[in-house]
Amino acid sequence: MVAAHRPSVLVGVTGQPGTFTASMIAAMAESHERPIVMPLSNPTTFAEATPADILEWSRGRAIVATGSPFDPVMVDGEARVIGQANNMFIFPGMGLGAVVSRARSITVGMFLAAAEALATQIDTATLRSGALFPPIAAVRSVSRTVARAVADRAAAEGVAQPLADPDAAIDAAMWEPEYLPYRAV
Repeated sequence: MVAAHRPSVLVGVTGQPGTFTASMIAAMAESHERPIVMPLSNPTTFAEATPADILEWSRGRAIVATGSPFDPVMVDGEARVIGQANNMFIFPGMGLGAVVSRARSITVGMFLAAAEALATQIDTATLRSGALFPPIAAVRSVSRTVARAVADRAAAEGVAQPLADPDAAIDAAMWEPEYLPYRAV
């Protein structure tokens, strides 16, 4: 199927390990300089293929993003970061932007604004390393950026009033995971 249709992107959500084979990935790499392969099934034991196998089969050329966390893979002496394609980069900021702006509805445009904002959060060096997404550690700052874009788009589309100081409103509404210290009794 892959050899006949020559897709440039392969997305897996089957939950069946081994679904992506060496011949499939090699065929993609023959047709495309940088094929995109996304085994998204969770947990890692259900992924359609491992990033190490995908990179081996594509001679290091595939861009890989997974649904579960994987360690970096060494390719030609360099660590290739494996990005996690997870809704955690969109939904916290999507919800925060909608709540802070008091949007009356969620629009397609607001989702597009969220995706565009996410795309601005990955730098060239990270892209060169093979990652499609920012590091998980950046989720808080990514969420803030996404929230601002969502709130702005909600106002622009007329489903919310413009905020006087959107950044301050977003910062005030962000939850900080702080807990009182525990002590044994």
